[in-house]
Amino acid sequence: MNATDDIAPAVRSILDAAKRRGTPTGRISVEPRSLVDGLAAADADGRTPVIAEVKPTSPTTDGMREDDPVDLAREMVAGGAAAISVLTEPEHFGGSVETLERVREAVDVPVLRKDFLLEEAHLDAVEADAVLLIVRFLDDLEGMVAAARERGFEPLVEVHTVDELERAVEAGATLIGVNNRDLTSLTVDLGTFEAVAPHAPDDVTLVAESGISTPADARRMRDAGADGLLVGSAIMDGAVRENTERLVNA
Repeated sequence: MNATDDIAPAVRSILDAAKRRGTPTGRISVEPRSLVDGLAAADADGRTPVIAEVKPTSPTTDGMREDDPVDLAREMVAGGAAAISVLTEPEHFGGSVETLERVREAVDVPVLRKDFLLEEAHLDAVEADAVLLIVRFLDDLEGMVAAARERGFEPLVEVHTVDELERAVEAGATLIGVNNRDLTSLTVDLGTFEAVAPHAPDDVTLVAESGISTPADARRMRDAGADGLLVGSAIMDGAVRENTERLVNA
């Protein structure tokens, strides 16, 4: 596993849990709804392309949201979300593959599985339209990108630095997320996306992740080149539909 000595204890705990998790014996095959196309369609429709995240809790938030995730996802779509992200990590984020299954059945937009996927077998836990692959935690990034595509998934490859961006591009990634959260300190800086984005090839779809809380933040990330925004806490904290609309109309 890649350069994990200096990560925050909370993140190390998540990785340790992921390594302990059982792996399915079968192999998934998916007919996906395209996340890239969903973001482009929202943009063409005059909406800010938002991937709204169903996130009951996290190591950086307080408390647990108890609403039915399907109801939350439907409210996000009603508010204009281009896609839905569902946490499936159970121990630290309160997620599950069953939640993703229910959400994907209930909405007609692409659904991203957000989790810490460390080996090929982890991909086979549940059908989704896209899966998150984090460069920092994958030694064989190219292999995981290929394995995801073989199953029909659209891989969203997450980076935090220009070096990681270069690794992602070399591995064949065409959908790349830039995480504004530093996994060493868990601090957030929107300047991360602004520093990394100019180095991306023109044909890459870029998603800004973490720290987007206000319409001004959304506009800032779009001005910096974001083709989509992945937003969790700012939508989950309060009235979900209204919060989604506020960002979609930024």
